[in-house]
Amino acid sequence: MSFASSDPLPAHLGDDAELKRNWGWMVAFGVLLALAGFVALGSVLLATISTVLVVGIAMVVSGVGEIIHGFAMRQWKKFFFWIVIGLLYVVAGACVFRNPLLAAGFLTLLLGSGLVASGLVRSVLAFQLPVNTPRVLVFFSGVLSLAVGAFILVQWPASSLWVIGTFLGVDLVFAGASWIGVGLTLRRSQ
Repeated sequence: MSFASSDPLPAHLGDDAELKRNWGWMVAFGVLLALAGFVALGSVLLATISTVLVVGIAMVVSGVGEIIHGFAMRQWKKFFFWIVIGLLYVVAGACVFRNPLLAAGFLTLLLGSGLVASGLVRSVLAFQLPVNTPRVLVFFSGVLSLAVGAFILVQWPASSLWVIGTFLGVDLVFAGASWIGVGLTLRRSQ
């Protein structure tokens, strides 16, 4: 088996011919994602609130699932814990719906703190990697995460109005660009 191939996609992605025939759908999907990302970036507050509300819905649905699972496990002595966990999820989801901006503030605080913590750890671990590894890139990645997290925390609570929506918008734009790139690469390889 030869690894040298002119085919841009790995074999595990399935039938290359089928993918190549549908390159236009991938480009269209990428354009749709990129447009959604630009819309989110155009109204980061609305994107933030929408994202937080989706998290609230997920919490309520998960909580109901936990409660149902708890009742299904009644024969187990500790089934009550599943019900309590489910109720906590439902209450937390209801709190998100009651005050999505407060929930956005809490999630932004967690995000900023997580970025600072991971940035610090990555920066320290970069110096413990073997010499022949890209330690500078790992260190730079850690410093960048630390700086972004610190920026979010310094601006908090005002940053909670735009951080989640901005991250969503940027993610959608990059995801769209990557799908457009995959589709155009498939078109060129026909």
